[in-house]
Amino acid sequence: MSEPTSNWSLDTERTPMITPSEVLEHVYCPRFTWFMNVQNIPQHEEMRFKVQKGREVHRRRATENRDYLRRKIGAVKREVEVYLASPVLRLRGIVDEVLWLKDGNMAPLDYKYTESRETVFKTHETQIILYAMLIQEIYQQPVTRGYVAYIRDGSQLLEVPVTTAAITATGKLIAQIFDIIQTGRLPARTSSRLRCEDCCYKNICV
Repeated sequence: MSEPTSNWSLDTERTPMITPSEVLEHVYCPRFTWFMNVQNIPQHEEMRFKVQKGREVHRRRATENRDYLRRKIGAVKREVEVYLASPVLRLRGIVDEVLWLKDGNMAPLDYKYTESRETVFKTHETQIILYAMLIQEIYQQPVTRGYVAYIRDGSQLLEVPVTTAAITATGKLIAQIFDIIQTGRLPARTSSRLRCEDCCYKNICV
């Protein structure tokens, strides 16, 4: 079983880093990045039901027995609520579960308070890729796949392939975010006006 390598000891206090949530918000609309990280205007996301419910589920999940899910994917060891930070990737986050698999790979497992479905949401796929990047960088072990468990009406477990192309594309998202933060430029808003309707910044976004 592998433990974090020396990368863990790099300076994670002074290196600017972002979270997977910030990457997903950037995908939703690049102006999230500008409002939050350039203008320093918070979202007040604690007012949103889904966020509250999701946090409640995550807290409850930490004490529940979900060994049957792990057995399905050949997990031989797990760590729960693992904080990972990489100055190299400029990324930090808490992974619901880090798994060691029978075939020698490692994998992230993330729980979502969402109805069962046939395919993984694109945002959830991106989140898994981000966690996979962190695990590979810190543990220096292969990560070829990750998993999302949709648990609102059961436990639908779906696999996310972790490919070189997906890692490259996700790395470009991180670079875009830091470009906005470092230059302070105002990016174009999302092309979907439907997203604007549910945006906490809609009254100040011009």
